[in-house]
Amino acid sequence: MNTEIQHYRTLLESALVYAGKTHTYEDVVHAVESGEAQFWPGPNSCIVTQIDEQPQGDILHFFLAAGNSKELARMAPEVVEWGKEQGCVKARLVGRKGWLRSFLNEQGWSDTALVIMEKPIE
Repeated sequence: MNTEIQHYRTLLESALVYAGKTHTYEDVVHAVESGEAQFWPGPNSCIVTQIDEQPQGDILHFFLAAGNSKELARMAPEVVEWGKEQGCVKARLVGRKGWLRSFLNEQGWSDTALVIMEKPIE
């Protein structure tokens, strides 16, 4: 297992609480180690991204972000620039409503007015 990502386990698990129970920490580690996801560590924060391949242009999906918001604000532009270098035409995130009041607005992110709804299938 990647020893660097282990340092961020608590942060990642805290972010996963809000991710709809789609992944475990072990799933995230596997995705990073297999190259399906990218891990961006900071001193006290981390970001996990994935490239969502679409016919009209790839999307850099910010899957998880946790830690200090000021540090994440400094990290995000570098991650977006990397996505651009990979051919992504936009960046996207799905997150809790609190992100609407974060640094993201200052960095050009906007609410798309799309609604994400879900229900359990039992």
